[in-house]
Amino acid sequence: MGLAEWLARGPLVADGAWGTELQARGLDAGECPDAWNLKHPDKVLEVAAAYVAAGSQVILTNTFRSNRVTLAGHGLADETVAINRAGARLSLEAARGRALVFASIGPSGKMLLTGEATEEQLFSAFQEQAGALASAGVDALLIETMSDIEEARIALRAARSTGLPVIVSFAFDTGKNKDRTMMGSTPEQVAAAMAEAGADGVGANCGVGISAAVALCKRLRAACSLPLWVKPNAGLPEMVEGVVTYRTGAEEFAARAPELVAAGASFVGGCCGSDPGFIRAVAMGLAS
Repeated sequence: MGLAEWLARGPLVADGAWGTELQARGLDAGECPDAWNLKHPDKVLEVAAAYVAAGSQVILTNTFRSNRVTLAGHGLADETVAINRAGARLSLEAARGRALVFASIGPSGKMLLTGEATEEQLFSAFQEQAGALASAGVDALLIETMSDIEEARIALRAARSTGLPVIVSFAFDTGKNKDRTMMGSTPEQVAAAMAEAGADGVGANCGVGISAAVALCKRLRAACSLPLWVKPNAGLPEMVEGVVTYRTGAEEFAARAPELVAAGASFVGGCCGSDPGFIRAVAMGLAS
């Protein structure tokens, strides 16, 4: 099945943040969260299952950093395939047919523009990751938190080789109105580039809170007809006594979720600062 069939009955509720949920279960600062797929699979399964129980119709995998280039920084390059397959298996076990599993593929952390990595290196890394995730039986691939259209194109080309549906989501966190990626791309440029490159969906995650995400969603919808993936933060991050804090609560966040749907969102979830309580509130609100 593809996105059109899954969305035939209306927008779907996605999951919320993963990193903070793993931190609540003991993940140390600076530790690679993806390594927990092998070291602490029970904890990763807990997070995935908590989102399914909260009402997520789509959950991700704990594989955001699981490309060879990024894992090499943690000395885990040789575990690339094992980490990806384990992450996919854990989310699939939690979903148990009650939710779809879209595998998470994040950026490499290297700059093409400055020559930190070549196109060939990135394509190889993304192809290896996408292939490992697809072989584990996930439903679709989500390339997320992208800022560079060129890197996103490379990742999309690699992911499309699996034959699975592929959504590409960008972080808009720059500029006076927080409506550009770190590389300066607008929602219109992102939507046009990804549609032309053959993405099955496009979106915005992280970067901004839900009110700004509504405006981004409207612009993405005006620029393309693809399904839209939208997962805002629980507001903008603030430092409170040395701790990153998000001010938007679950009820306030959920109250704005219908605005995302009205703006054209096909998938609605939460990013940084959100948790299963946010998703439960969103799911209840959109169902009423």
